[in-house]
Formats: sequence, C-alpha cells, structure tokens
Amino acid sequence: MGREEKIQAFLDMVEGSDNIVFFGGAGVSTESGIPDFRSVDGLYNQEYDEPPEIILSHTFYRRRPEEFYRFYRNKMLCLNAQPNSAHKKLAELEAAGKVRAVITQNIDGLHQLAGSKKVLELHGSVHRNYCESCHACYDARYILEGEGVPRCGRCGGGIKPDVVLYEEGLNQQTLQEAVYYISQADMLIIGGTSLVVYPAAGLVDYYQGNKLALVNKDATPKDNIADLALQESIGELFAKIKV
Repeated sequence: MGREEKIQAFLDMVEGSDNIVFFGGAGVSTESGIPDFRSVDGLYNQEYDEPPEIILSHTFYRRRPEEFYRFYRNKMLCLNAQPNSAHKKLAELEAAGKVRAVITQNIDGLHQLAGSKKVLELHGSVHRNYCESCHACYDARYILEGEGVPRCGRCGGGIKPDVVLYEEGLNQQTLQEAVYYISQADMLIIGGTSLVVYPAAGLVDYYQGNKLALVNKDATPKDNIADLALQESIGELFAKIKV
C-alpha cells in the first residue's frame, strides 16, 4: 500500500468509527515545540553532569533536589507551548462523539488546553504540584518563577511535582481506566510514541479490535501487529481529518 493509500485508509477508519481511543507520547508534543528529553541533545552534556533519565529519577530528586529543579525548570516547564493540529483535532473528535478518551504519556496539559475533556495522564502533569507536608496545591507558574527547591507558602514543606519520576509506579486507577477504554475501543490510534517504555507500551495488548493505527515518524516494535502503520507527522495527518 502506497503512502497516499495509507493516509486515505486511515481517514476512512476514523470516519467509520465512533469509539476511538487515542494513545500518545512525546511525538505529539514535539510539534508544539516541547523537546523530547530522550532525544540526543548536546545541551544535556554541556549543562548537566547526569543524563535526563538519572536526573528525573526518584533517587536523584531526593538526593539532589536543587539540581533536579534546575533541570526541571529549564527543560520540563514549557508553559508557553500551544496545542497543535493533533491536540485540536482530538478535542473536535471528542466533541463530535467519536473519540472517547485520550491517553497520554505527556505531562504538559496540552490536550486539556485544546479542549479535550477525557484525558488520562499516565505520567502525571506539570500543572499539579503539592506540598509533601500539608498537601497544599500549587500551579506550574509557582514552580517556574521560584528559585532553588520550591517551598510551601503555608507550612514551608518541600513541593513535589505530580509527575511520575523514574523508579516510581504509575497511578493504578489511571492505568485501569486506560485499560478499560482501550479494551472497549473500536479504533485505537497510537501516535508519537516509540512504544518502548513499559508499562505504558503494554497497553496496546488490551486492544481487541481490528483498527489499530500506529502513527510515528520512525518505525516501532509494534508496527508488525498494526492494521495500519504510518510514518507521518501526526499534526499534518490529523489536520486532514474532517469532523
């Protein structure tokens, strides 16, 4: 099947489905200018002693919170980013009754900013931060505009982002909800993820239908089980969908 035929097959699948679940990763947000911290970036080597996977670990957060927050403010808080065509189209499709849930590995809140209502955030969100002592809540702007380790204005306790760090487990309720929506879907679209990070990558195994579409700029380990695998820009592809 040629490229144009694949794109048309994808559009036909979307048009013929009314219980679509979208499962997305970093590639959905890179088109909004948010960097994928796993990609090779010389800045990390120049500015930081450790790779991102070490800095964004629970152990590092506990041992070196000042350095954790230096990296976090610099690399993870892209608060001026705006939703792209994929975010916006998913919100339109949900409003039209075709998309039932968006499941995301991203922590940037762009799906909600675009208007999506049912968003399951597997890795949490930079927009929720809480005091580890009194559980008071703070927004991302409070973290970004502070210096050093952010402290609670009420009790002086340390503030932790509501994001899943390496070594931490996913929220089980969110995971169970994701499994439910995927298992009930008539079409599952997986976009902008390399499907190598578990347990999130294992969610595809719960899909029981015959309209599994993988959209990623590079090949993934699951391409062989997909009904349709497209190596496309997700924003450009979704812009073609008519609602």
